[in-house]
Amino acid sequence: MAMVALVQQAPVILDKEATLEKAVAIIGELAAQGAELIVFPEAFIPGYPAWIWRLRPGGDWGTSETLHKRLYRNSVDVGAGDLQPLFAAARENHVTVVCGLNELDPSNSHATLFNSVVVIGPEGRLLNHHRKLMPTNPERMVWGFGDGSGLNVVETPVGRVGALVCWENYMPLARYALYAQGVEVYIAPTYDSGEGWIGTMQHIAREGRCWVLCCGVAIERADLPADFPELDALYPPEESWINPGDSLIVAPGGSVVAGPLSGEKGYVLYDIDLEQVTTARRALDVTGHYSRPDVFTLEVNKVRQQSLKVTGIDPNQTGGSDR
Repeated sequence: MAMVALVQQAPVILDKEATLEKAVAIIGELAAQGAELIVFPEAFIPGYPAWIWRLRPGGDWGTSETLHKRLYRNSVDVGAGDLQPLFAAARENHVTVVCGLNELDPSNSHATLFNSVVVIGPEGRLLNHHRKLMPTNPERMVWGFGDGSGLNVVETPVGRVGALVCWENYMPLARYALYAQGVEVYIAPTYDSGEGWIGTMQHIAREGRCWVLCCGVAIERADLPADFPELDALYPPEESWINPGDSLIVAPGGSVVAGPLSGEKGYVLYDIDLEQVTTARRALDVTGHYSRPDVFTLEVNKVRQQSLKVTGIDPNQTGGSDR
């Protein structure tokens, strides 16, 4: 048995340093309660850009630029040590941490952001770093496309952990890539909520015969900074909740065993039993005895996107021409 914890709390929106401080405090609090795996929501650092679902692409151009600049300045550079507070908290509390974040690309253009999720082990090391493959609808005005290099399942003290972000979980081949690596604890940080989404989480647990931990974004109007541009126009004063959360835990086979926590801040804690994964897969193992590798194959390109070196380009290697 292992205790897992889902964090349904708002970040300090558009403030990276303050959000990291809040996350460190939460890790200590939940570790003291016995949690061994602690999961934060999608884009927790420095907050999911919920405003994109209300801004008009053309008419609200100026507001979009103002908010994007603030998001950019508070996004995480994974390679520059921005996550050291989380690494230290995981190590000091001997816990595994999964956290969603807005990531600044330190290579290529130095300007593109990604919707990313990291897995940090109890030794304070980065175990996996995944960028959301396909931003959804207006998210494409904020985040670039990720790649397959982070489609990994990693060993942790609480089992074999893998993660997909929000609507990536509707991509059958992405799910299968995790199933094929023997995922036992399938983590889905998300902005989505409601009965349809909960049903999706149950389907994944039935299909993959794994534990599914869905950690939802819970944001109230009061969580937005006081200097948020066009606040009253985008979020009228009488509107309280922007997104309700709906964090929940689903057992292998599809039974909801904890949550959903809806329209309130808090935590979802539960003791999971990995032996239930083995038992559930006796009847259905979609990448084992219930697969047909003679009929179907899946190839995953796990090469991280790299920038093209501008100097010293060999035209014969890049498809160019010397004519």
